[in-house]
Amino acid sequence: MPPVLIILVLLILSVFIALVIYNQLLGLRQMAMNGWSDIDAQLKRRSDLIPQFVSTVKGYAIHENKLFDDIARRRMEALKAGANPARRGAAETAISASLSHLLAIAEDYPELKASEGFLKLRTQLTETEEKIEHARRLYNGAVRDLNIKIKTVPSNLIAGPFGFRPQAFFELAVSDASMPSLDFSR
Repeated sequence: MPPVLIILVLLILSVFIALVIYNQLLGLRQMAMNGWSDIDAQLKRRSDLIPQFVSTVKGYAIHENKLFDDIARRRMEALKAGANPARRGAAETAISASLSHLLAIAEDYPELKASEGFLKLRTQLTETEEKIEHARRLYNGAVRDLNIKIKTVPSNLIAGPFGFRPQAFFELAVSDASMPSLDFSR
């Protein structure tokens, strides 16, 4: 086989491999973007539930105005954090801490715990928290796969020049892992 033909075959093979790696990187980045979109949708859902939840509890715990104001402020901060996983994670952790305090207060009001509206909101909030955790796991898994692909050979030879950069994980504080405890059955 002539050397020119060997070089041409190697060149074509190299271009093919580069295209395959590029497409894999695109797919992984898209999975991470989809994962973030799922997280964002669930966080927005939780954010929409918060005013209803606060309003329901407010009718029973009128003297907790400072807490209600704190939750409203933290909710606005989370909405302003946007798509930056690190900032959004910190803001959402702060919301979770305030919600945890609100839920603890709600336990002191038996008539509130028996309210149909409160029970419905509590169920929706619980389901949303579970969906956030599920979406976070999916997103972080996609980010992990993308980051590994970006940093390993030969993918890193394609990733760098084409602008693929490692993505940040979406992390919530460890104390948030058990939040919120929504068992009002006692």
